[in-house]
Amino acid sequence: MAAPITSTLPPPTSTSPGQETPRYTSALSSLTVLFFMMGFITCLNDILIPYLKAVFTLSYAKVNLVNFCFFGAYLIMGVPAGLLVKRIGYKRGMLVGFLVAALGCFLFYPAAAGRTFPLFLGALFILASGVVTLQVAGNPYVAILGPPQTASSRLSLTQAFNSLATFVAPLIGTRLILSNLPDLQKLTPAQTAALDVSSVQLLYLGIGGVLLIISLLLAFLKLPHIAHAPAAAGDTSRAWSYRHLLLGLVGIFTYVGAEVAIGSHIVSYLQQPEVMSLSSVEAGYRVSYYWFAAMVGRFVGIGLLRAIRPGRVLAFNALGAVLLILISINTTGQTAMYSLLAVGLMNSIMFPVIFTLAVAGLGRHTEDASGLLSASIVGGAIIPPLFGLIADSTISGGGIHALRWAFVLPVLCYIYILWYGLKGHKPATT
Repeated sequence: MAAPITSTLPPPTSTSPGQETPRYTSALSSLTVLFFMMGFITCLNDILIPYLKAVFTLSYAKVNLVNFCFFGAYLIMGVPAGLLVKRIGYKRGMLVGFLVAALGCFLFYPAAAGRTFPLFLGALFILASGVVTLQVAGNPYVAILGPPQTASSRLSLTQAFNSLATFVAPLIGTRLILSNLPDLQKLTPAQTAALDVSSVQLLYLGIGGVLLIISLLLAFLKLPHIAHAPAAAGDTSRAWSYRHLLLGLVGIFTYVGAEVAIGSHIVSYLQQPEVMSLSSVEAGYRVSYYWFAAMVGRFVGIGLLRAIRPGRVLAFNALGAVLLILISINTTGQTAMYSLLAVGLMNSIMFPVIFTLAVAGLGRHTEDASGLLSASIVGGAIIPPLFGLIADSTISGGGIHALRWAFVLPVLCYIYILWYGLKGHKPATT
């Protein structure tokens, strides 16, 4: 077993059990900005996809390279980012993440000016690489920044601001980009060539500037230094020697894949005659309910995770997600709609809980484990296409039954998460 985590900070002397020290609270407050920006950047992809599809006259398969490049960066850069953070530390790792993400944002300017889709994808990959580094540095830092018994609660707090950003970003992106464009579905080739790209350029230049300002402030901010005790004599263990971490990798993979697969197909689902027969605009607004529910659930989870064992909360939410999906695909109308949207509430605490359970007790292996867990976010690039393949292969007369069968895949994902919350998270070395 790895050596325990130690800190250069003095132990708290006047705080009650589970309560964070003032210096920890200050650091956590600062880190909420990091998580907000990560969520904001990630969710803007939902606005970029229809925009880029129109600008470059892309098929749905090609435009989905946006999600593939973004989430693929987690697989490619997750482990290298973990090694980098292990070498230079959490704070410097976050600084590198902000700077790399800012560079990716600035590259959107020439990509838009030259109307070059491969350059857009390259800029997006660089931007995502910065976000990956922020994830690798930020998540474990929050997890070990205070008492272990409240790690899930702390990460839920910061992830709640991440969810706030995923709720706000589409609204801002739509207002600044899509609202200034004609109907993207009815553009002629000449109109497409004449589309104004300045809105995208200015938005990402602004985001890049904000990231630089945050990195400058972070450079002067004194964050508590967290150090791990050195390995004991004869300890040759590695991060992948821990069974609960390996199973946690699968947990993150399935969670992200299920969440993205559902969120990406809500509009199509709500347009079905058997559900609500909504227009694309009306259905699009309903998607915000899904992410809003996740935000609310994370704020509520902050308190619950201090009172109830995280594994039990995770299992309860996974069971709730399974039941809600089964209700939705076996009903019609508002029942089918709201039961599916409510899955967002069940998703709320899954990432922070799976992450903290997976890194529990890893000590000096925490940074390596964080890189591996970040790499497993690639589930967002793999499970949604599988969802689509199932839907395509089961279409019968163009009915809703195609989508109903496809939702069985997220159900299987949540069943695994249910097991991990009950049994799979218990620490044991392989």
